[in-house]
Amino acid sequence: MITIKLLGGAKKTLATDKLEFEKDNSTISELLDFLQTQIPKNTALIDVKNILVAVNGVDSSTLDGFATKIKDGDIVSIIPVIHGGSQRIQFQIFNNNVELMGVKRIDDPVGFLDDLRKKYQDLVIQGIQSSFVLGSNHAKKIIAISLAAQKDGMLLSNKIETDILMRFACTKQISEAIQKVGLQRKQDFVLIIIGKKQSFNKLFNEIRTNLKSNLFSIKNSTFLKKEFKISKKQLEAVTSNTPLEDLLAEKAAILFR
Repeated sequence: MITIKLLGGAKKTLATDKLEFEKDNSTISELLDFLQTQIPKNTALIDVKNILVAVNGVDSSTLDGFATKIKDGDIVSIIPVIHGGSQRIQFQIFNNNVELMGVKRIDDPVGFLDDLRKKYQDLVIQGIQSSFVLGSNHAKKIIAISLAAQKDGMLLSNKIETDILMRFACTKQISEAIQKVGLQRKQDFVLIIIGKKQSFNKLFNEIRTNLKSNLFSIKNSTFLKKEFKISKKQLEAVTSNTPLEDLLAEKAAILFR
């Protein structure tokens, strides 16, 4: 018998904190298929792309992922990692895995970021003050510009994380970018992470208590228009459904070394 422990949204979805799975020597993927059959009608299925699965306390991403074999006596924990899509946002750009996480105000954000970079050297990690990120699509466009510049050998700096910082600040000066959009004491910020999803989950588990419930604020629009001196006339001249987002991306794209 395999014991399934359900946490967070999974517990709410299935209206229990524990189930039993009788199929010995099966895979996590088969167990998840079983779980979906246990969900009541008219209830959303578990989003398997946004869960952590631990086998006897070990993250399955460090084993064989959803192909990990499970046997009689194992305890499998199902942990949703996105709550309404607010804590974590994942997407791909040019075959690069990218994740955004919102971090609460902490006393030493620069030290926090430095520690993460030392621990996760296989990841590109950058932090941007939350007020400078309009939304996920704005972030996607800026990151895409930086990744394209890296591909073409045209980064504004030797490191892509610095290029990302400068493009959010719309400046070619590193010191100005740091002062403008870099991490400040007791200010919320958005972590931008590029790399392997397996490492994303390890990092998330480490910092989850520091994450905030919502990445973006509707107030950012007013702030960004004022910060970058974007007028109503300029916005009206843009023929798109997201004029502010597109103007910010255009300012970021025209920066060259």
